[in-house]
Amino acid sequence: RSQGIMKMKEMVDLTLKGISELMPLALLMMLAFAIGDACNQLGTGLYIANISKDWLSPELLPAIVFVISSFIAFSTGTSWGTFAIMLAISIPMAEIHGANLNLVIAATLGGGVFGDHCSPISDTSIISSMASASDHIDHVRTQLPYALVGGLISTVLYLIIGFAV
Repeated sequence: RSQGIMKMKEMVDLTLKGISELMPLALLMMLAFAIGDACNQLGTGLYIANISKDWLSPELLPAIVFVISSFIAFSTGTSWGTFAIMLAISIPMAEIHGANLNLVIAATLGGGVFGDHCSPISDTSIISSMASASDHIDHVRTQLPYALVGGLISTVLYLIIGFAV
């Protein structure tokens, strides 16, 4: 306004347009945290941990949590929503299975970030392609092979560290 680039009406219109474009993201986050809270209240983590106690090895838990977190984040396009959902499940699982809690939390966070990075519906992927003025699907296709190599290496390392700890 002080530089005379825009009039006040244009500034208000652009501000409201920007807010309206962020509303789906805010709604998604609100729903994800609500699901995470519901998982805590219902004891979903304890339920899943008790069901899987007989057949799931604590050494495999970090790698499995990483893969599941990756899938959820890829499907939803949000790492923070994945954290809200998966931490409510993975922490009780780590405690009941006797797995390394720090490693399981790291796998949850790492899987969430990895899946979000690979997701074509992630806000960070969309913003990256917009900032670089490239086609969005081309951007996702070019980054996916590198990310998948990193995800595969991470899964293998979670297996190795899970058995070493």
